Amino acid sequence: MVVQELTDTEVDGIFHALSDTTRRDIVTRVILGEQSISALARHYDMSFAAVQKHVAVLERASLVTKERNGREQIVRGGMTTLRKAARLLDAYDEIWRQRAEALEGILAEGTKQIEIEADR
Repeated sequence: MVVQELTDTEVDGIFHALSDTTRRDIVTRVILGEQSISALARHYDMSFAAVQKHVAVLERASLVTKERNGREQIVRGGMTTLRKAARLLDAYDEIWRQRAEALEGILAEGTKQIEIEADR
């Protein structure tokens, strides 16, 4: 069983937020360095309000944080949440690796049995 550091609702929010290309790009940009929403908006062919909505989705999922600095809102990456999501994916990866190893063992046993029967 996968031990989760996140609730099902949090996991759903994270993967919903990351399901959009623009939001993944925003996360990448703010991980590389904090940016204001207006600076982020210059990278996209959409309105400032649309970028704000994307940032709001990311903020609800704790993938970014916003902080007001004068008239601007500065966006930073939420590394803690990203690390938790990465650990969850690593746990699923480990489950699949274990299943693949078990299948390899079953197939190897089957091959040995066929070889034994062929030698008779």
